This record gives sequence, C-alpha cells and structure tokens, in this order.
Amino acid sequence: MHSGPAPGAPLTVLAFDFGLKRIGIAVGDTVTSTSAPRPAIPFGNWTAIEREVRALQPQFLVVGAPYNADGSESAIGAAARAFAQELERRFELPVQQVDERFSSLEAKSALKDRRASGARRRRVRREDIDSAAAAIILERWLAGER
Repeated sequence: MHSGPAPGAPLTVLAFDFGLKRIGIAVGDTVTSTSAPRPAIPFGNWTAIEREVRALQPQFLVVGAPYNADGSESAIGAAARAFAQELERRFELPVQQVDERFSSLEAKSALKDRRASGARRRRVRREDIDSAAAAIILERWLAGER
C-alpha cells in the first residue's frame, strides 16, 4: 500500500469501518481535522463505494484494522486488509489502515447519549453505528494514529 500523502498537504479523506454485513463510511479533511458520517452501505456494494469516491473526490482512504482487545488480529482482519487492497487497486488512491479497536462501542455510546439528551430524535440503527465508527476511525487517523 502507498505510504501516504506529503505531510501538510490539504486532503479530503474517506474512511471505512469494514464489516461483513455493512461498511460504515465517513468523510473528513486535514484542514479542519473533522469527520462526518455518510450512509453505510451493504458489504460488497462496490457501485455505492464508487459513487461515494466520485462524489467526494478524496485524495486518501483509511480503513479500520480490526484487532481484538489484546492486540491480536480479529477474525475479519484478513478480509479488511483485502478490502483495503481492493480499494487501492480500484481507485488508485493511497490507503492506510488504522486500529479500530472499540470504535463501534464508542460510536454506539455517543449516539445513544445524543438520543437520551434529545440531540438525536431518530433511534440508533446498526447502520448509524457503523458510519459513526468510520468517523471515529477517521478522527484517529487525523489525530496522527498511523
């Protein structure tokens, strides 16, 4: 995989929380160092991924690397690596993986807190959690976790 962009270059970044049922997506940039969830897509829907890449025109892609709590690779680690490699092949963009441990738990907790406070009216769906986890993964990358 590519080593990454030149330090300091402003970038739009697309991040993915890989899963075997759904893939969460988030977009952000290195200027504001913020991220925003996008609608999650079903696993294997390359047409939807291509639509996101075309619409958002990222210069860099980030994929969550699934590890167990003890730091060992999770059962879907190889599939996530293959997904990252396929992204790089299809879109000819640099791709980097970031440790995604506990990102889904963190996302679920934050979304439920927002709902409890009234800041979020809609119930929390699994798709929402997946894309919020992608936003957390992207924020970790933006914060320098490489």
